[in-house]
Amino acid sequence: MNTAVDKKPASKSLLVQGYEVVIGFETHAQLSTQSKIFSRAATAFGAEPNTQACAVDLALPGTLPVMNKGAVERAIEFGLAVGSHIAPRSIFARKNYFYPDLPKGYQISQFEIPVVQGGAVEFYLGDEKKSVRLVRAHLEEDAGKSLHEDFIGQTGIDLNRAGTPLLEIVTEPDMRSTAEAVAYAKELHKIVTWIGICDGNMQEGSFRCDANVSVRKPGEPLGTRREIKNLNSFKFMQQAIDFEIRWQIEELEDGRAIQQATVLFNPDTGETRAMRTKEDAADYRYFPDPDLPPLVIAPEWVERVRVSMTELPRVMAARFAADYGLSDYDATQLTQSREVAAYFEAAAQACGQPKLVGNWIMGEISRRLNAAEADISACPVSAQQLAQLIGRIQDGTISNNAARQVLDVLWAEPASAVDAIIEAKGLKQMNDTGALEKIVDSVLAANPKNVEEYRAGNSKALNALVGQIMKGSQGKANPQQVNDLLRQKLAS
Repeated sequence: MNTAVDKKPASKSLLVQGYEVVIGFETHAQLSTQSKIFSRAATAFGAEPNTQACAVDLALPGTLPVMNKGAVERAIEFGLAVGSHIAPRSIFARKNYFYPDLPKGYQISQFEIPVVQGGAVEFYLGDEKKSVRLVRAHLEEDAGKSLHEDFIGQTGIDLNRAGTPLLEIVTEPDMRSTAEAVAYAKELHKIVTWIGICDGNMQEGSFRCDANVSVRKPGEPLGTRREIKNLNSFKFMQQAIDFEIRWQIEELEDGRAIQQATVLFNPDTGETRAMRTKEDAADYRYFPDPDLPPLVIAPEWVERVRVSMTELPRVMAARFAADYGLSDYDATQLTQSREVAAYFEAAAQACGQPKLVGNWIMGEISRRLNAAEADISACPVSAQQLAQLIGRIQDGTISNNAARQVLDVLWAEPASAVDAIIEAKGLKQMNDTGALEKIVDSVLAANPKNVEEYRAGNSKALNALVGQIMKGSQGKANPQQVNDLLRQKLAS
């Protein structure tokens, strides 16, 4: 969250109307345990109201919280994934505030000594590598939910979520644009889902982001922040932050001061509106929870978790760069999810052309999936089919353009065979040098002006000749062979 001192290393910032934007994030990731953080009640989504709330969740007299070991292990996993310090001893505190859906009148959280301390999230914004420092990640319980829609003039309380385990991940105010903030959120989402500590379902509230946004003139102290609560999609996140930036700048330009507040984003109007003035830590009257002893994590426990963890995305990206000769950027793009990484590796190993496989996945495959608003799990073309298609490009059987036509058929008819499509559509490249030479000679004879312009130094004239030759071969000529033969004849 934004603090009074800005320690971010100096870098060139994108200014908006002469103002520097400063953004920090607080993200609540619901941990993937089967039961709640301090009780045995289930955490499954979608149950009938108040059917998954036990005596502990209801704060009935005489009940005591008991720590969920699985929640602690998931916090350790996250800390290891982002290079944090795992505190050998951390404290649970009572965070006091009143909501109708908070039965105890306080939330069990961590304050002075969180379980995960420091670390960083690295990602690419375009081809520029960025890093956002983390302040902490602490364990806490969720509150219940107030239901307004189904009750006229009344509010219903559903305590199914009460006690659900959360990991709250807090950044330094390191982000300087909406694009950077959204890229950070996407990378964080990738990390928690990759290591399996959170299902990442934003619509169900499993991954909720709060953005602290302020603006300032370059070189001035941090401005007053406003916290945009519960952003549950990357699209709305971008719209909300963009609106908030514009609103704050307009307020300052009109001579009005920004008041620290919690705001909500309305996707129907595209605007943020103040919900309440923002509390500071002192308003919550934190103190150590007397019902919970300190959380002690031995080094051996951390090591057991480390050994059991899956290969991390940044480690896999480094391996892809080293083993397959990919650029750091491409390796990062191909490890955006475990499914994409597995698809790439299977195709790359099958055809031995990792760079081409990467280009096709990031290009044609991604374009088609994005158009269908689907992910790689819905791709109708298997990794083996893509490998075979790329193999036919490499051995000169078909051109890149013909390969796209083959992909069109595979996308519509996944059971089709690559070679059968090539034969049926007559897509094989022309390998008869004599036949190609005749086409080249006829095109040169028919286009003396282009020949003259090329020899006079106009390189674009060559492209015109290549186009005519490809047309004459019905697209079956090998483009490289055409270029080589054409240059040879034009040089004579």
